[in-house]
Amino acid sequence: MNPVYRRRLLAHRIGIALSIGAMAVGLIFLGWILFTLLIKGFSALSIAMFTETTPAPGGEGGGLINAIVGSLLMVGAATLISTPVGILAGIYLAEYGEESWLAQVTRFVTDIMLSAPSIVIGLFVYAIYVANVKHFSGWAGTFAISLIAIPVVVRTTDNMLKLVPSSLREAAFSLGAPRWKVAMMVRLRAVKAGVITGVLLAVARISGETAPLLFTALNNQFFSANMNAPMANLPVVIYQFAMSPYDNWRELAWGGALLITFSVLGLNILSRTLFSQKIPN
Repeated sequence: MNPVYRRRLLAHRIGIALSIGAMAVGLIFLGWILFTLLIKGFSALSIAMFTETTPAPGGEGGGLINAIVGSLLMVGAATLISTPVGILAGIYLAEYGEESWLAQVTRFVTDIMLSAPSIVIGLFVYAIYVANVKHFSGWAGTFAISLIAIPVVVRTTDNMLKLVPSSLREAAFSLGAPRWKVAMMVRLRAVKAGVITGVLLAVARISGETAPLLFTALNNQFFSANMNAPMANLPVVIYQFAMSPYDNWRELAWGGALLITFSVLGLNILSRTLFSQKIPN
């Protein structure tokens, strides 16, 4: 065998072995984490978890219904805010991104926000909103996680629209359609499944954010649907209960962690299966 070929084959096999080994180590730790979560999380599931509010310090029993409802309200409101803003911004970037300096600046800021620590966004909302109104609230938490979701939707929409063939746009232009109608009715419709996938991925990301909510929504021991007051939410409850000295609090933390994990897993599976779509040629 040629010595050069032998060295290349050896390097190839070493590289493959190292890659498989690294993957195996990652899967082992991931499996360990998921196995522990499933064992302790399922043991914490009960009817009381979905019917009772979080217990007082030292109290027995209790549940997470107030935290579940609070998380649903804030994530739902954040989705309603971030989806139209993100999609419209993504359309603007894809349609005018090569012609406008504003689009270039917007894309740059979007990239920065995608990598910005969530705690920084929480502090920003605290400084401009919570500190001025003098109280924590569900709306403050909604604004914070909306700022996390918007860049994800913007970037996904921008990237998906760029995949639309230019021949499809040219055909629409040749029929006399204005540019805004081509963007909204032709390009966006062609990649609607990919855009919906981006929205679902944004929802999955914000569902487990804890740091921004610590500075904005904080927590509430009681059931409350008032978005203008401190509001319970699963990430903060898990954070606080996991470090508590009470066994029932730690058990509820495991149950809440299982709920968030399965919710995020379900959203990811949904986005990758039901909304998979090929780009038209």
